[in-house]
Amino acid sequence: MKTFKLGGVHPAANKLSDKAPIEVAEVPALVAIPMAQNLGAPSKAIVAKGDKVKVGTVIGEPGGFLSSYVHSSVSGTVDKVDIVEDATGRRVQAVFIKVEGDEWEESIDRSKDIVREIKLEKQEIIDKVKAMGIVGMGGATFPTQVKLAPPPTAKPECVIINAVECEPYLTSDHSLMLAHPEEICIGVQILEKAIGVKKAYIGIEANKPDAIQLMTETAKKGFPEIEIVPLKLKYPQGGEKQLINAVIGKEVPSGGLPIATGALVQNVGTAFAVYEAIQKNKPLIERIVTVTGKSIKKPSNFLARLGVPIRQLIDAAGGVPEDTGKIISGGPMMGKAMPDTNSYMVKGCSGILVMSLAARQQVLASSAASAFMLVLWVSSQTSFHATANSACWLRLRKSASTIASSAVLASSLVQPIVRSSTGSVRVSQKSWAFSVLVQPRQRLRQKQHVQQKRLPARLVNLRLNTKSIIQRQRRLMPMSMLTCSSTAVLCLKTRNKIA
Repeated sequence: MKTFKLGGVHPAANKLSDKAPIEVAEVPALVAIPMAQNLGAPSKAIVAKGDKVKVGTVIGEPGGFLSSYVHSSVSGTVDKVDIVEDATGRRVQAVFIKVEGDEWEESIDRSKDIVREIKLEKQEIIDKVKAMGIVGMGGATFPTQVKLAPPPTAKPECVIINAVECEPYLTSDHSLMLAHPEEICIGVQILEKAIGVKKAYIGIEANKPDAIQLMTETAKKGFPEIEIVPLKLKYPQGGEKQLINAVIGKEVPSGGLPIATGALVQNVGTAFAVYEAIQKNKPLIERIVTVTGKSIKKPSNFLARLGVPIRQLIDAAGGVPEDTGKIISGGPMMGKAMPDTNSYMVKGCSGILVMSLAARQQVLASSAASAFMLVLWVSSQTSFHATANSACWLRLRKSASTIASSAVLASSLVQPIVRSSTGSVRVSQKSWAFSVLVQPRQRLRQKQHVQQKRLPARLVNLRLNTKSIIQRQRRLMPMSMLTCSSTAVLCLKTRNKIA
């Protein structure tokens, strides 16, 4: 079985909802559809209070080149256009709609019939993907129309579908493959046609044998150019560079784009959304989301419309347990800690993980040793640099591979209460080992670490005696690891005093 060559860890899968069927989430009386649902510029609302909308009506237009359309997921009347907080606490514009009935745009094909013939040409596919608001469904939410138009120098050779779902707990992609294998394969063919290739691979990790079998059987029935590739269990197999290396054995050049290898990578959920957009004229208005956790009464996979309150989905899975210590949007490795449950369903939300207080503390404790060892290992390298977005990913020397340590388990457990701070802190038993990713226009609170001025991104390794830190700041509590998420560098302070 294939896998990527360098690095990787083996966290417990905890796929508690892998046998749960897809349930259609109830449509509430009021939805709030955020305009920031893609990587890049947020969309701009084009409706106002009192406007009537149907399911599929455009309510937001792209705010720039790297942006997407947003469509109403319900029918009714626009109540207001206001500001809400998203799952990470960021304030974004949203359209509130009072639900009235369930009237869809007439152009949308709501039949269960599977449409095999692809009538649109290459540019027509790309244009329609844009018009339907399709973005990457794996969590990155990169506008798909941009990815389908690589630089003129690029020479695409194949499509690779990411159906790995290596993130612990999440099963939304797994359930999608079991429910819609043929539609996914047609979506893959549409992607092939859009970039002018005639070969595709679907990478699936070995802990989904039923999906591997079903997708293999489906591919043999009319999709000869699609090869199903079973992969060994290893995190982060779903990373774009790791997946390319695992499936076709190529490495993305240092500083280059993945398309340089000849492979266009798309998530399996994106392939299905493309099928619905092109063959059914259906915009991206809903998605499958996993609501799970060891203390959740009923781990579930929901087909939820955009704008549905997150709290409603958790309630449908049994409610928030009393011992809840953290709620994460996404999975435990790359998800983001939610300040509360008052946010709304968006295109990139593949899961809601409810973690108990005991589990949170256990993960933090178990991450301490590996985090500290990672700092020591990195400091022994003669040449390295950290990426600009996350201190958890390091590119070493000329290698195009990235190292993922189990230390990233703690990345989603940090409460984002200080959003303008700058570093990740890794703590040893007897002293504090700091690995600080300094980014432009950011500064540390402690002046002795880094000067308070604009600096290029670099990793700074520091060590201070625990006693001196306690003397300076009694409110700091030694944690296993405080780190940044993929988009914001966080630093946690607690009110607990050190004994």
